Amino acid sequence: MTSNNVASAPTAEQIEQRLREKLQPTLLEVIDESFRHNGHAGANGTGFGTHFRVRITSHLFTGKPAVLRHRLVYDALQDFMDRGLHALAIEARPPSV
Repeated sequence: MTSNNVASAPTAEQIEQRLREKLQPTLLEVIDESFRHNGHAGANGTGFGTHFRVRITSHLFTGKPAVLRHRLVYDALQDFMDRGLHALAIEARPPSV
């Protein structure tokens, strides 16, 4: 990854803010797991900003299969993917009734 991409790699806070804006979650947890992937494909050498885990619950997921819930998350974060977010583990659920 180039130094330009390192500088523009997203933070957990930026991802959280974006998901709150786009998907109105009732539960949201964003964890930067990049440090676990140093030396792997997509790692930028800093231990930050490339590999994230997202746990999200949103009413927008109601009635949608997992693949469409994941697509909503990916669509909300596409520009982050374009700037260095390499991997995203997603746990997306509708609210419990």
